[in-house]
Amino acid sequence: MFFPQHRAAESLTHVEHIPPRAGVQAPWPDWVPPSLRSSLGSRGITAPWRHQAEAATSAWQGTHTMVATGTGSGKSLAYQLAALSTLLTDDRATALYIAPTKALAADQLRSLLALDLPDIRPATYDGDTSREERDWVRRHARVVLTNPDMLHHGILPGHASWARFLRGLRYVIVDESHAYRGVFGSHVSHVLRRLRRMASRYRAAPTFVLASATSGDPVRTGSRMTGLPVVAFAEDTSPRGGITFALWEPPLLPSSPGPGDAEPARRSALGETADLLADAVAAGVRTLAFIRSRKGAELVATMARRSLDTAVPGLGARVAAYRSGYLREDRRALERDLLDGTLLGLASTNALELGVDLVGLDAVLISGYPGTLASLWQQAGRAGRAGRDATCVLIARDDPLDTYLVHHPEALFGRPVEATVFDPGNPHVLAPQLCCAAAELPLTPADLPLFGPTAEPTLDALVAAGVLRKRPSGWYWTERHRPDVDLRGAGGGPIAVVESVTGRLLGTVDTGSAHHQVHDGAVYLHQGTTYVVDKLDLADSVALVHAEDPDWSTHPRDVTDVTVLSVRETRPAGPVTLSLGEVEVTSQVVSYQRRRLVSGEVIDVCELDLPQRVLRTVAVWWTVTPEALDAAGVPDVDWPGALHAAEHASIGLLPLVATCDRWDIGGLSTAFHADTGLPTVFVYDGHPGGAGFAERAFEVATDWLSATRSVVAECRCDQGCPSCVQSPKCGNGNNPLGKADAVTVLGLVLDALSRESPRRTTDLAA
Repeated sequence: MFFPQHRAAESLTHVEHIPPRAGVQAPWPDWVPPSLRSSLGSRGITAPWRHQAEAATSAWQGTHTMVATGTGSGKSLAYQLAALSTLLTDDRATALYIAPTKALAADQLRSLLALDLPDIRPATYDGDTSREERDWVRRHARVVLTNPDMLHHGILPGHASWARFLRGLRYVIVDESHAYRGVFGSHVSHVLRRLRRMASRYRAAPTFVLASATSGDPVRTGSRMTGLPVVAFAEDTSPRGGITFALWEPPLLPSSPGPGDAEPARRSALGETADLLADAVAAGVRTLAFIRSRKGAELVATMARRSLDTAVPGLGARVAAYRSGYLREDRRALERDLLDGTLLGLASTNALELGVDLVGLDAVLISGYPGTLASLWQQAGRAGRAGRDATCVLIARDDPLDTYLVHHPEALFGRPVEATVFDPGNPHVLAPQLCCAAAELPLTPADLPLFGPTAEPTLDALVAAGVLRKRPSGWYWTERHRPDVDLRGAGGGPIAVVESVTGRLLGTVDTGSAHHQVHDGAVYLHQGTTYVVDKLDLADSVALVHAEDPDWSTHPRDVTDVTVLSVRETRPAGPVTLSLGEVEVTSQVVSYQRRRLVSGEVIDVCELDLPQRVLRTVAVWWTVTPEALDAAGVPDVDWPGALHAAEHASIGLLPLVATCDRWDIGGLSTAFHADTGLPTVFVYDGHPGGAGFAERAFEVATDWLSATRSVVAECRCDQGCPSCVQSPKCGNGNNPLGKADAVTVLGLVLDALSRESPRRTTDLAA
């Protein structure tokens, strides 16, 4: 371990030693051409691992296949064997490789070019591909490496110019498919269905091969993603170095609580991560630190550089930040510097969770649980590849879920990875995707099974709205321009962050985050430099900023209201009722606090004039009768604080059972809700039409709320703290909160649900 023992004594809560594992090889399948075996042998691959050979044979035989094994297990060889063998024996065959990031596609291109195989002609086709290169790719490339966005925006709408490629399409490879979750996953599932439809138009029926981190239900996930029956290979037979996995809880600050604070605060996870990164770099340990936010990655890199330069002048230059939003040339330069050892430490967002094959790293720091076990193991696996031993440290944020995990290691180790959650039936996804399909080629009744059972009523609604026209031969797109559909579900294009004085583009922020991150007066960090936003111009999609080094930070505050539109299912349980249904959420960022950087003291509250945002989505909610609350000893004056604390903790723990992040979901609690007429707690998906998270919460409500109650009851604070019931995104400034009453209320709900009657379906037609 590279961290000082005196610090470990107060912060280390658990160390898990995962032993190394020997690999199990298999002979080359007899259908692999000698030229491919020879090329792989020249790169040191003398035989495949057993899971690679079995998955490759499945794909070679035309079976839609998912390879769901760990990071560094060689999933790429499994799909390369089948696809390249076919291309080497059929000069008309083509293959499409789809990755969630451009960096990953570029990495795969380097791998294919290194094989030096004749006539394979691989090429990337993405937003960085020049016009001249694009023409060559369409005419000549046999392996096209792209991403879902380019497939959606560039290839499918221009299918006529891709006729040669589509006619020969034999394999579609969907890499890192666990990254396609929530609304993004729902969109991608329909883009793949549109691809299947277009391939059929050119008389091709490609085999789909999906590669994923270990998944809780790979067969179901792969089938939902493609709409096809899938066979999964989940047993990892590759060798693995040992992993020393440490769970780390930052210590309580020694200073006394500030004014109005009920509890002493913990040192921030960002500060701990910066110190551990500096310790690792000082010890010569090549380390990647994963940070959950762009701003956090910048802060960690800045703090680590400052600490290193104080100890050894100039050493700070070997640490940098990496995140999406950087210009392409800056990202590529950072990747090269990390790979060649110029950089010893990198603070990155999850932009590097997938992508470049980071050979030679010794350690990974994970600042805050990344939201899913799949992401946790994907990030941890970035170190120690090629059989090397590695160290991984999970540093807990002051957050209910993180606190729960570092004190309950059984929730992390030896536990199956969760299934990827997305909902292809989301009407806010299905409707625009049907429009895209119709714009590419008129839809016919024979196409409808591709898009699921709700496709026909959705088409009827689109016809009624005048978006599509129905004729005897099918459904036709009525506009001249193509539908404008954002796969990432951000609700519009990115907001450009521009320096006012120079006009220099610093980076971008997605529209969904702009109201919170780049509102007027917000502090914005870029490559260690602090800026303050002069003006957020939503009409022109630009935020104008100027360089400044203020001694304060900004914290937006919002107001939210929820209206129940319809109820899908209910589970009555005596005084408690659990429900799932459609809701309308109205929210508005109304102000922001300025707080001193060192003390956290609130300087002032500044009003904002931003528009309301309306979201139609899916929520899970529970109600409890006033009589039950009274009987449990919670007086009506304390209901708001009890429900508010239970809501915060429930949101914080939902990622334990669903593949979401607390920033993907929202909530509302009230002592009396107009639509239910009762004390109510809502937890809703933060995406139009829902992302599948609320449905998952409804299905496993008892497990979810049990963990929620445990983390609140076991927290050592008296009145409630960020480790249990305080929320970093609360629009009411975490007031009121009643920790003890929340434990009582959650116990009441769990006790009722344990004696519940069978679930009842209602209002499904709504």
